[in-house]
Amino acid sequence: MAKTGKDDPRQMLRYLPSIEELLSQMSRRANTIEPDARANLARRVVARLRSEIEEGTLRPGSKDEVLRRAVREADVTAAALLGQHPVPVINAAGVILHTNLGRAPLAQEALRAINAAAAGYSNLEYDLVRGERGSRLAHLEEMLCVMSGAPAALAVNNNAGAVLLALNTMADGKEVIVSRGHLVEIGGSFRMPAIMEKSGARLVEVGTTNKTHLKDFEQAITRRTGLILHVHQSNFVQKGFVKQVSVADLISIARKHGVPVMDDQGSGILRDPGLLGAPDEPTVLESLEAGASVVSFSGDKLLGGSQAGIVYGESEWIERMKANPLARALRLDKLQLTALEATIRLYLTGKADEEVPVRSMIQASSSELKKRAGALRDALRAAVKEDAADRKGAPALTVKLVEVSSVLGGGSSPEVELPDWGVALVPKEPGLTASGLERAMREGRPPVVARVSEEQVILTIRAVFPKQGEHLPDLIVRALKRVRTRH
Repeated sequence: MAKTGKDDPRQMLRYLPSIEELLSQMSRRANTIEPDARANLARRVVARLRSEIEEGTLRPGSKDEVLRRAVREADVTAAALLGQHPVPVINAAGVILHTNLGRAPLAQEALRAINAAAAGYSNLEYDLVRGERGSRLAHLEEMLCVMSGAPAALAVNNNAGAVLLALNTMADGKEVIVSRGHLVEIGGSFRMPAIMEKSGARLVEVGTTNKTHLKDFEQAITRRTGLILHVHQSNFVQKGFVKQVSVADLISIARKHGVPVMDDQGSGILRDPGLLGAPDEPTVLESLEAGASVVSFSGDKLLGGSQAGIVYGESEWIERMKANPLARALRLDKLQLTALEATIRLYLTGKADEEVPVRSMIQASSSELKKRAGALRDALRAAVKEDAADRKGAPALTVKLVEVSSVLGGGSSPEVELPDWGVALVPKEPGLTASGLERAMREGRPPVVARVSEEQVILTIRAVFPKQGEHLPDLIVRALKRVRTRH
């Protein structure tokens, strides 16, 4: 039987307002958008509603209802377009390198450098001594080499780009041997085999998912082999009946056959992994000293800098990468470059442990964290008590100090847990739930990202900046008020 009335999409599509009608009904906020963009906004809103009707997710009762929905949609979209994005967030989730929250927060020195570079012109690609065009990367490369002792270095816009550039330079049209246990998937569902395919290299898988032996690599080497690739399993752990071949062992057989080895380290611990809570992790310098031709890692993970893919290696390979047309497509912009250089300066002057936020967060002592969490607990208890007095009711929350753990995050050392302290918020007010409170905290300005466990909201302290912690009591009370408004 044919659909009729409210169940007939064709009838419901007639309810959609014209662009002119929607424009005439838009709110004052939407009308602050300039005319051409406002018309584009109206078209996009109507197109979205048409899709929802055709998919059956929107079932309006009348033409007026559809118009009201369109006006609301335009107003919400306009507010989002005109508001700041991304917005600063308080990270109380217990994940230091939280990829969804932007990974490594930058040092104050990096922020000052960005502001100076962005506010006017700079000698980004201008040699002030010679008065002619220069290289945007020459200064950074020198800094990276002095910091590490590597013979040559290069930086591009992220580590996936670094891997793509290296594979295309070293093995375009050739075979690249990789253990099956190293064919990892990184964020956003991008997989190593797909990146290799785009590079022009031909993947040769050896071993099994859980076990790969040195002989598997040696037996796979032919005249067509361009590279042996080692990928550090930084975002997952294999346990039990497992075996993978070390970079040093791969280099030993690669040298016999004249084949280069690349080590994709991802998280990129330069040295002293114990200082970063990951004592068993390999380091960039270990791979270089073992003889890897190329080592790559991220600048915005454990290094604590801006988003970048840093490549260390033999001068011949680095020079070839710099000459590859892909290098320009993957190059750092002036703000990434400025922030990364400022971060490296802190390493060169021995100030990184104190001034690079990721490093100072990781190395914070348990006693210091407990003290900060205790101060937050006391301030929250006072705020909740004051809120109860204003309402002439009972406190909405029980606030208590809890011993918890944090993780490095960002695909770095998944087994490492750092001892931490936090504050648990236990709902006591009728109708208040932990999930409802956590949602209201995320909707605040600034948003507070926490975690829910056993019907309590946990505010983990390690990744919360001290100045941010001072604002948390007021933000929690505001979140409570938002929950009440919904009820």
